Amino acid sequence: MRALKTVILSAAVALGLGGSALASEGVKLPTQSWGHSGVFGTIDKASAQRGFQIYKEVCSACHSMKLVPIRTLAGIGFKDDELKALAATYEVQAGPNDNGEMFMRPGIPADRFPSPFPNDNAARASNNGALPPDLSLVAKARVGGEDYLYAFLTGFEDSPPEGINLMPGMNYNKYFPGHQVGMPNILQPDGVQYADGTKATVEQQAKDISTFLTFVAEPKLDERKQMGVKVILFLIVLAGLMYATKRQMWAKLH
Repeated sequence: MRALKTVILSAAVALGLGGSALASEGVKLPTQSWGHSGVFGTIDKASAQRGFQIYKEVCSACHSMKLVPIRTLAGIGFKDDELKALAATYEVQAGPNDNGEMFMRPGIPADRFPSPFPNDNAARASNNGALPPDLSLVAKARVGGEDYLYAFLTGFEDSPPEGINLMPGMNYNKYFPGHQVGMPNILQPDGVQYADGTKATVEQQAKDISTFLTFVAEPKLDERKQMGVKVILFLIVLAGLMYATKRQMWAKLH
């Protein structure tokens, strides 16, 4: 019973609910270089596309993205025909029809990504009682954001350090609060074959999926930054004009 509770708790915080717990344990997250960092940074679309490939081929077997419409991928370069073809590979529930019955139909870009399980109980039954967290907003919800996601995905070790005894069904991760997590190490060298030919090291995969999850958590990130820069430039110009106007007006009073 205790082991089951531990597994459930681990899944509930899988991919890192406990950033504060990490701090209390003295675990420092390694900082990565991200193309979208800073005021002028933008999402690396090629990396995000590779990240989606990892989600589709690896993560989607357990994790949902039920808040993300398929058409969101247009923001990282997917064209309309690609989105329609991708959406059609999914089946979504629709209805009711004229007889009051629900039915299944091919997906369309406006649909959200379907969950791998029909409900939470089914998800727990397929994962030894653990509920895999939804990944729609995981990059915003976790302390450390994409740095934590990268650290977590690269933090698995085959054997725990001396003195640490893993509970049954648990895996050791040096960046996870408590270091024991029910999720296994899902990223393996060359575990996927990237469509663009990029070498699929574990580190590359971790960076790509972290970039993708950052994008889906805030699809308008690039637009928001661009608008912010425009507003700042406008305010600078306006301040200059107001200062010049003030000088001109006061000069007439002397």
